[in-house]
Formats: sequence, C-alpha cells, structure tokens
Amino acid sequence: MASSLTKDSSTTPGEKTFFGHPRGMATLFMTEMWERFSWYGMRGILVLYLVAGVLDGPLQGREALAASIYGVYNAVVYMAAMPGGWIADRLWGARKAVLVGGIVIALGHYTLAIPSDTAFFAGLVLIAAGTGLLKPNISAMVGGLYQGQSSARRDAGFTLFYMAINIGAMAAPLAVGYLGENVNWHLGFSVAGIGMTLAVVQYVLGSRHLGDIGKEPGTPATPAERRTALRRVLLWGGLAVAALAMDVLLGTYDIEHIVNVLAVLGIVVPVVYFAAIYRNPALTAADKPKIQAFAWFFATAVLFWLIYDQSGSLLTLFADNKTDRVIGGWEFPASWYQSVNPAMVIVLAPLFATLWVKLAQRNREPSTPMKFALAMLLIGGSFAIMGLAGAAAANSETGKVTVFWLLSVYFVQTVGEMCLSPVGLSLSTKLAPQQFVGQIMGLWFLATATGNALNGWVTKLNEPLGDAAYYSMWAAVAIAAGLTFMMAGKRIRALMGDVR
Repeated sequence: MASSLTKDSSTTPGEKTFFGHPRGMATLFMTEMWERFSWYGMRGILVLYLVAGVLDGPLQGREALAASIYGVYNAVVYMAAMPGGWIADRLWGARKAVLVGGIVIALGHYTLAIPSDTAFFAGLVLIAAGTGLLKPNISAMVGGLYQGQSSARRDAGFTLFYMAINIGAMAAPLAVGYLGENVNWHLGFSVAGIGMTLAVVQYVLGSRHLGDIGKEPGTPATPAERRTALRRVLLWGGLAVAALAMDVLLGTYDIEHIVNVLAVLGIVVPVVYFAAIYRNPALTAADKPKIQAFAWFFATAVLFWLIYDQSGSLLTLFADNKTDRVIGGWEFPASWYQSVNPAMVIVLAPLFATLWVKLAQRNREPSTPMKFALAMLLIGGSFAIMGLAGAAAANSETGKVTVFWLLSVYFVQTVGEMCLSPVGLSLSTKLAPQQFVGQIMGLWFLATATGNALNGWVTKLNEPLGDAAYYSMWAAVAIAAGLTFMMAGKRIRALMGDVR
C-alpha cells in the first residue's frame, strides 16, 4: 500500500504518513500482512492435512486428535512469545528479533513443503520458534510509534495494524487452501513460505522508516544473566528430550502425552511468569496494580481465545463434514471459511477505529473493561448460534446445514474480536512498565496460548456431548464470564490507574 500524503500532528512537518499514521507503520503493516499470510495459510489446511495425510485410525478418532494437536500447536506458537519477548528485551532488541524470527518462519514453511512426516513436524517446530521471536516484538514496535500519544490514537493505530493481520489472513486460505486441498498439500505449504519470504524482504527494505525503535534491548542482560538463562534453557530442554526419549524407548509413546504436557504448561507458565514479573525488584509500587489489572484482562482473553480458535479445528471440521458447500454444482474448499472472519475484520476495523475516536471526543467511549465484557457476551452468542447449527445438522436429512449458519457465527465472533483483540494489544503496551514491554506483549499472546492449550483437552468433549450440547455449554460459560467482568469493571479501572 502506498503512503498517504496527509499530515498528522504526531509526525515531523512535511513528513509523509501512512493513512495519517507514522510512516514506519507502513513497514510494520506490510511485514505483518505477509507473515500472517504464511501463518493463516498453513493453519487453514493443518487440521485437514493431519486427518487426511498424517494420522491413522478411524475418522472420528483422527478428527478428535487433529483438533487436539491443532490446539496444542497454536499454544506452543504463542507460548514461544514469552522467550521471544525476553530475547528482545534483554539480548537483541525488537528490531533484530523480528528479522531473525521472519527468516526462521520462512525456513519452517519450506520444510513443510518436503513430503515427509519428519520434515512436517520439524517445519512446525521452526515456525513456532520464529513466530515467538516475531509476533510480540513487531507489536511492541507498533506501540513505540505512538510513544507519548493519546490512548484513542494508539488504539486507532493498533486497529490499523490489525487490518494488516486480516488482509494476509483473508488471502491465505483462498490461495493455500485451494492448492492444498485440490492440488497438493505440500505445494500449499510452499506458497505460505513464499509469503513469509516477502515479509522479510519488505521488513529489511522499509526498516529505515522505523528510526531507533527496537534497535536496542530495553534492559540489556548482564553476562551473568546470559549464562544463567543459557543454563536454564539447556537444563529444561535436556529434561524434555530425556523424557521424550524415555517414553519412546519404553514403547509407551503416544502423541496425546505431548498434548497433555503442553496443556498443563499452558496453565503453569503464565502463573509462574505473572509471579516472576510481580516480584521483580525493577517493578515499582505504582506499576504493581497495573499488573494486577492486566491479570484480569489476561484471564478473560484466555476464555475468549479458547472459544474463538476452535474455528480452525472443530468449526473447520464442521464446515468439511456438516455444511453444504456446493455453489452452482462446484464444492468450494472447507478451508475457505477461514477467510470469512478476516474479510469481515477488514470491513469492520476502520469503522471501529473511527468509532472509538469519535466516542472518545465526546467522552462516551466505553472503558476497556466494558469492551472486554462485550467481547465475551458476543463470543458466547456465537457459540449459541453454533449450538443451534449443530441441532439443525443433526435433524437434517442430509446431515448438513447451509453456509449461513457459519457465516452468522463468524460475523458475531468478528464483532467480539474487534472489542478485544486490537484493544488488548494496545492495552498491553499501555499497562506495561517500560522495561517489561516485550515480556508483557509476550504475556498477552500467552493468553492465546493458554486458551489453545486447554483446547487440547476441551475439544475432546465435542464427540461424546454432540454439537448442540457442546457449543451451548461454552456459550453459557462465556456469557457468564462477560457479565462477571462487567460487574468487576469499576475495580479493574481503579487498578489501571491513569491508563484508559
């Protein structure tokens, strides 16, 4: 996209802007767009490929296990944001972390293109490691573009950035999904790799517009701290490898063992990390209540993403098996449904960005806790619709429902997403103490990891409960959580201090 020629009060007079935002936003926007193209392209066909080309056994068993693996893999990717944030904050700076992460992700996608189960899982590991370096730190750099500016303007900037995510996410399933499902799975993965390569090229060429943002680590680690971190990595990595080797040698290995371990880690890691940040001597007394407030938003986001990210697993399988996808005698790929949500975001994002600014000018903008409460009510409503869709499919002669059921679900989820995700990104940079920005951004993405880790367990309930009961159960839980958050809003706002 070209830069806008409009002026903005936050930029140097005469300097070009990107749709009224700092010129550096164009670099981060395009880099994120191509990175998300690669990620959502791979994600759009992951469950379908696991069921069709990797797992063995009866279809229902393969589908349940594929949904669990999908959830846990998403969790691993977002858990990697924690060490990725630490590396940027303490070792490299965000600028280098994003570059290295992008290169590793591209290598991962090209590895997936190799027709081998070993290469497939190796590629997933590379993508997880690279995304952990890139994802939290590019968002932290966006926050750096708005240092010292108003809360509403920062929210608008993150909403624009969120459009980059969804442009890539919309295009990816259409291209990668079609090639993967109709031509060759590995060709689809290779196209995702090309998208990531373009992201790296764009980032290198446009980095001159970023000034000094992210060039240096916020709190450089001392040599002793580096040695301690390396010892811990070697210790815990060695223990993980030893445990896996023992499981294999004893003949008891099952992929569900990894699913269960990672689900537990998804709960334990954020608890430990919150405790470590809260007890850190560098955290001032004024910052501690903000970390407490962030814990509320974190817990709510966990439940939101637990429900929302089932779109790539159970909802994709529902689209594949229980939705009539025939148009004019041609059946479109199930993975194309993954383009619906980002397409809706592209339409709604500028509307919400304008809405928040206009309401703020009139002192009528909903508080951040209220936005999160609305998000929970909406995500609960989306699964209430899924419960009805499941009942309709069960009572249908064909066992399938029309496309409008899933379209309705995705619309409601998208409105909820606009109330939580870009707002949460912006909130994380505002609540984070300066020396912990990368790590707090990592914690925000860890909320997605925890929700997906729990999906390694909860999606298994779908088969015994059935669609109607399963989706209705989570609808009730989400709506109850939204009402609770709404009632706790006053207390949360007090903990946030001057942040709005």
